[in-house]
Amino acid sequence: MQIDAGMGKVVVADKYKRTYFLSGLAVYRLGRLGMKHVTVGAGGLWGTCQANKVYKYVAGDFKLAKGLSMHQVDAGGNGQIVGVGSGSYNAYCLKEKTASGFYGRHTLSWTSLSRKMMYYSCGPRMGCWGVDKSYRIWVTKNISPTNCRTSGWTAVSGPRMKMIEVSSDGNVFGVTTTGRVYQRIGITNHSRQGTRWVYVPMCMSVRHLSYDLKNLWIVTTSGLIMKCSC
Repeated sequence: MQIDAGMGKVVVADKYKRTYFLSGLAVYRLGRLGMKHVTVGAGGLWGTCQANKVYKYVAGDFKLAKGLSMHQVDAGGNGQIVGVGSGSYNAYCLKEKTASGFYGRHTLSWTSLSRKMMYYSCGPRMGCWGVDKSYRIWVTKNISPTNCRTSGWTAVSGPRMKMIEVSSDGNVFGVTTTGRVYQRIGITNHSRQGTRWVYVPMCMSVRHLSYDLKNLWIVTTSGLIMKCSC
């Protein structure tokens, strides 16, 4: 159903809300609790369950992170965790110090980013990208891991996206509402929004994707996992 890659690690969630990590050609179960969405990166391994509660993977199992409910979270930034609030679709950020220090106790305090998103992803080098409820694409040049302040949001023209991911090296890939894959080209420090979208042909319709260390990970709508070395 969903896949995320970061810092050389790959984690997945299946249709039964079971989560796994990839090692070689095998997958191994992560924890006892079911997650509909998992993410791994500098901020650790986090997930959201079917009830939209947030969890962090601590000492071999998922520990409940009390606070706001999230539809989706992302750990790909500089240690901060970002997420999309359930119901409200408000974008939030969890400061790096809070995220790294959380071990299963206390209630987390999230910072609102004053933007509504349906899906949201950050990288350590090239800012954050998101898709709103109208499937429009947005990018912010910077987000501070210490205080969660952003440099403002810029709209990016392109196809109607249902999800978008930015990797640790700044590569950006998205999946359209029809299951087609595109890559954003021309992203630099001076032009975080890039210049154009390039269609990436796939043999099947795509549900979800993630990119890390020159590998594009794909989940097809039929549930297959594919790895494309780029």
